[in-house]
Amino acid sequence: MLRSKDREKLMNAGIFVLLALLGGVAIYPFLWMISVSLEQNANVALPFPPRIIPEEFTFFHYTLVFENNRLLLAYWNSLIIAFFSVILSISSALLGGYAFSRGTFWGKRFLFFMVLATMMIPFETTLIPMFTMFNDFGMINTFYPLILPSIVNALGIILAKQYFDQLPEGLRESAKMDGAGEFLTFFAIFLPLTGPITATLAILSFQGSWNSFIWPLVVINDQMLKTVPLFLSSFSSENGSRLFGVTMATASMSILPILIVFLFLQKYIVRSVALSGLKGE
Repeated sequence: MLRSKDREKLMNAGIFVLLALLGGVAIYPFLWMISVSLEQNANVALPFPPRIIPEEFTFFHYTLVFENNRLLLAYWNSLIIAFFSVILSISSALLGGYAFSRGTFWGKRFLFFMVLATMMIPFETTLIPMFTMFNDFGMINTFYPLILPSIVNALGIILAKQYFDQLPEGLRESAKMDGAGEFLTFFAIFLPLTGPITATLAILSFQGSWNSFIWPLVVINDQMLKTVPLFLSSFSSENGSRLFGVTMATASMSILPILIVFLFLQKYIVRSVALSGLKGE
C-alpha cells in the first residue's frame, strides 16, 4: 500500500515524463530543420529516415544564405517594420491600459467591452476594408500598412490593464496629494514600474510583426520591400523541392531574431504573468 507522499511523487514523475514527451514532440521539427540545414548532402537528397545529428556536418548552406543579399534586405525590412510596430503597440497598450485601470470617465465599461469585442473579429473579415482604406491613401507598397495597425492593440491593452490593476492605488493617491496630474502620475510613478509588462508586450508585438505573412502578402508587391516570411515563401516555392539544405538554413535564420529577443526578455515574461494574474487567480 503506497503512502500519500509516495503516490504524490509517483504522480509527479508521471506528469514530468508526459510533459517531457510532449516537449520532445514539439521541439523535434525545429531540431530536424537545423539538422537538415547542417547536412552536407541535403541539397542532393533529403536525409531519410529523419535524424537529429547530421552524418556529414557543414556550414555551407548558411554560407550560401548570407551570400544572398535578398535575405539581408528582407531582414532589414522586417527589422524596420518590427521596431516601429513595437514602439506604437507598447505606447498605445500602456496608455490605454492605464486609462481603463485608473481612469474615471463616462462609458468606460462600454469602451472596454468594445476593445474586447475587437478580438472576436477574424482578421480575414477586415482584410478587404483595410486594403481599400490604405489603397485610397496611396500607401500600398509601403511600410505604413504594416506599421500603423499596431496602434490598436486590444490584447496589449487588456494585459496592461490587468497589470495596472495589481499596482497599489496608494501610489496614485500620493502623487495627487503632491499636486501631480494624470499624465505626470503615469509617466513619473507608474511607467517606471511597467518593465515586466513592457517586456511581454515587446515580445508579443515583435513576434506578431516578424511572423506576419497574409497582410504583407496583400499590400507588398515590390521585391525590394519584401519581409522575411515573404522572402522565405518565395524562396521555398522556387527552390524548396530541390535545395532542402539551403531552404532549411534560410528558415533557421528567419527565426533567429525571435529566439534572441525571447532569451533576453524571458525573465520579465514570468514576472508579468505572475503579476497580471494570467494563471486564473
